[in-house]
Amino acid sequence: MEELTTFLTSIGEEIEDAEEECFLLFAQDIPSANLGFVDSRATSVDVTIHGQDYTINQSPTLLSSSRAGGTTGAVLWKITPLFAEWITAQSNPLWTNTILNPTSTVLELGCGISGLIALALSPTITHYIATDQEYVHRLLRSNLESNGPKQHPKSKASGRKPSKQGHGKPSQRSAPQSTNITFTTLDWETDDPAVLKDSIALRDGAAAGHHDDRGFDVLISCDCIYNEALIAPLVRTCADVCRLRPVYVPGAELDNADKKPTVCVIAQQQRSPEVFEAWLRETMRLFRVWRVSDEVLGGKLASGSGYLAHVLVLKDGGR
Repeated sequence: MEELTTFLTSIGEEIEDAEEECFLLFAQDIPSANLGFVDSRATSVDVTIHGQDYTINQSPTLLSSSRAGGTTGAVLWKITPLFAEWITAQSNPLWTNTILNPTSTVLELGCGISGLIALALSPTITHYIATDQEYVHRLLRSNLESNGPKQHPKSKASGRKPSKQGHGKPSQRSAPQSTNITFTTLDWETDDPAVLKDSIALRDGAAAGHHDDRGFDVLISCDCIYNEALIAPLVRTCADVCRLRPVYVPGAELDNADKKPTVCVIAQQQRSPEVFEAWLRETMRLFRVWRVSDEVLGGKLASGSGYLAHVLVLKDGGR
């Protein structure tokens, strides 16, 4: 676990007190970003990440609807392209310490309709599983299809094309073998994260339930913390995912057959100090937590930007 220890040492200070952390963060001036939408009235939004242009289709109508279960995933949020740019930078300590590497499998909670983080990150890893409620699926699939790299029919299947299915169920319109983005629904209150990797097998036409490793190298959650009612299910789901891998014990040696502990990267916009502190208190019951430093985040996500990023690893005994 030496790489993980080096990584955690490099990203910033470990948080010891939730109330103090909340005070330090919310005592500073925070720029107004309204609710945090890029443009909640536009049916499409153009963004550029590391020189790559993306056009994200979204649904203002769905956002303003009274759909039970929420509609916030129907449009693109301002933090998402900034986070996608940060996590895909090769200078990011996640990469320089091989937490992320070409063999990585990444899970995203609350991906929304954009698929932007998946689009930016998936070319450099092995598998990306994006999860959310089913209502985002149609637009997500459209965005993955329209923004994925165009491949010549006679070229090698070394690129990727977007997934065309959800629910982790096989589809008659399943994507080619080169696809490495999979969408499946995940209910934070009722579903078991241990079966998430079955969606990869089903997408590829293989038998489900035979993964030696059901865990993930990195879990991503970008701007999913805005409602106090979501906190306990979100934290519990993060913990359940992390329990699929060994727990982090500084100085401990991993057997060759063991996978590395899961690293959770949680990004969010600063909105309500009460909601943030409630999330942090609940999280610190099960996780050790580091706030990513300004030096690591860079200017667009640093202090005063109105955005935050924290790294979590499950506590020894957090089971």
